Amino acid sequence: MKTLIEIHALQHFAPSNLNRDDTGAPKDAWFGGTRRARVSSQCLKRAVRSYFGEKKSEGFFSPDELAVRTKRVYQAIADLLDDKRAKDETLAKAEIALSYVKLKATEGGKTQCLLFLGQKEITALADAIHQFWDQIVPEAKEAGGKTKGKGKKAAAGSAPKEVHDRIDSIFNGGKAVDVALFGRMLADMPEKNQHAACQVAHAISTHAVEREFDFYTAVDDLKPEDTAGADMMGTVEFNSACFYRYAVVDWEKLKDNLQGDAELSERGLKAFLEGFVIAEPTGKQNTFAAHNPSEFVAVSVRRNTAPRNLANAFETALPVGKDESFTKKSAERLVEKAKKLNAVYGGDGQTFVLNLTETKLDGFGTSVSTLKELLEKSLHAVKE
Repeated sequence: MKTLIEIHALQHFAPSNLNRDDTGAPKDAWFGGTRRARVSSQCLKRAVRSYFGEKKSEGFFSPDELAVRTKRVYQAIADLLDDKRAKDETLAKAEIALSYVKLKATEGGKTQCLLFLGQKEITALADAIHQFWDQIVPEAKEAGGKTKGKGKKAAAGSAPKEVHDRIDSIFNGGKAVDVALFGRMLADMPEKNQHAACQVAHAISTHAVEREFDFYTAVDDLKPEDTAGADMMGTVEFNSACFYRYAVVDWEKLKDNLQGDAELSERGLKAFLEGFVIAEPTGKQNTFAAHNPSEFVAVSVRRNTAPRNLANAFETALPVGKDESFTKKSAERLVEKAKKLNAVYGGDGQTFVLNLTETKLDGFGTSVSTLKELLEKSLHAVKE
């Protein structure tokens, strides 16, 4: 039986620039024939991963239950072996060992691409390198100093079988919650890719949005008082929008990615749902301080059905109305669309709604009064 956990949130941010494009402007997209404000899924997932880091500092996760995304894995391995081996030697051994599984180093002592590795995987790599220290040696050289063979295949082929097999077996996700949720791609080791248990949509505004510009100036505090004029000036683009946000988690896939650990899967799901509601993008927040919590959140636990992104509730942009709340109007549209789709496509499940907008639910779901209650009831429904 396939269980999907879907979360829908409406969050109205005050003037802000949460997620910038290459020109520094707030990201946007055309949807339903109008320009909408947008926050990318990558940005939202990064915010959730940062929230996981906070949960780790609180003791909710252990360090081994999370991952890091880095090109500096050789340094991370060397740090773990700092009291056992000389650092320079460890860095060299780490480069050779990872070349056995087709991960090559650049001249700067980094991997060629970012690796998303569980902390358990990095620790296991350090342990393997320490154990097989004398068997991890540079590739054989021909007369004249040339390396036999070429490239990654030659490096992999030169590895002692037991060393290669041990290192290869380490890349299993390491039971890292963030790898299990968001997946990873290892281009040089496609067989070690991990398919994500979670999908996150780009957040889009429920209404049309135009970019605005803030012209700013700054004055040199130490210049003479009789000197007029600004000493620095420029512009910052920003917008303000009510965003529709959506994500879906495949419960069975999450447990599979975490190697059947139901307890860790439950904690991971709880932290993800909580983080999705609470965590915010950090772009330009020192300038705008747009800390505006979601005011309408619905979590649906559905079985044996397809995912249902409700963005088309806003295909026609909400009109600007005097003395009307964008958030409440958006919630009304969302509830209406959800009920129509459910009437046509059906699907068993339960929905729990945190509703600060006083929108009439009319059978859309069960109202809850706190985020804690929303999480508890959603998790209980998953386990039923």
